[in-house]
Amino acid sequence: MLKSMRQHAKYFYVLFFIVILTFIFWGVGTVDKTGPAEIVAEVGKYKITSDDYWKKYDRIYRFYRDIYKDKFDEEMEKKMNLKENVLDSLVNEKVLLIVAQKAGMTVSDEELQEAIKREPAFLKNGVFDKEVYLNRLRLNRLSPELFEGVKRQELLMTKITRFIELSVDVTDADMQAVQAPGNEEVAKMLSQAILTDKQEKALKSYIEGYKKRIKVKVRKELIA
Repeated sequence: MLKSMRQHAKYFYVLFFIVILTFIFWGVGTVDKTGPAEIVAEVGKYKITSDDYWKKYDRIYRFYRDIYKDKFDEEMEKKMNLKENVLDSLVNEKVLLIVAQKAGMTVSDEELQEAIKREPAFLKNGVFDKEVYLNRLRLNRLSPELFEGVKRQELLMTKITRFIELSVDVTDADMQAVQAPGNEEVAKMLSQAILTDKQEKALKSYIEGYKKRIKVKVRKELIA
């Protein structure tokens, strides 16, 4: 039951959240600093360059290779439609940023600093260390200003994602469908699976609907 419920989002959401988690040290795209030939997608004011794309693709490719080892070959990559899914995830990321900005959502300086202090990469003996923070950024050729701008966008995407997901809930009809007399733990697991499934569908539907309201241009030939 759970397998069939979640199959439709098998790759979309894995890639989407991997992108959010990994884009801290891989850049966020540009507004308009490259020529048209280098731009693989335009989402409103945001532009995704080939450099942005291939950095994300390489990171996600390694993620799957680490999981599947030798089984992750060219055939599996094609079956997963990895190249296009990575590009879709980057586009969806920008759509969420636009939605959050239109809704007037912001990330305060306090929220940003608290999030940075919780980053495992910046901890020393379990506590945030400014020198570790600055050295880590230096090793990744990032200035504090650039990193904090990226982190702020990441937090903003998390906010709008959560806001959309909270718009759905498990109904009484849903609960009746997963009733398991004498086994409350199973019923709870099934209920959570239904809620997660509905949240994923709501997020995907919202993103796809919003794309129709803004300029979205994708050049898939540049990632072939």
